[in-house]
Amino acid sequence: MIPVPAFLIASIVLGVLALACIGRAVIGPTMPDRAVAMDTVNTLVVGMLVSLGAAFNAVIYIDVAIIYALLAFVSTLFIARHLEATA
Repeated sequence: MIPVPAFLIASIVLGVLALACIGRAVIGPTMPDRAVAMDTVNTLVVGMLVSLGAAFNAVIYIDVAIIYALLAFVSTLFIARHLEATA
């Protein structure tokens, strides 16, 4: 079994990477770059929620991660459709 501090360290690393991606979304030169950066942030948040769920042994984090992943996927599809229509 993996010790709890390993999950917490993994969550901190994922949080730092998400902040880096948010920075990329702010300075991204084009809209597709920003969309990809925000999609990456969504993926990192899902990973962070799953890691925290394993660390605290709480199933609610996993449930929230599944719903968040579904909503993030649908929103990414809408953004991609919008970007395709404006191009």
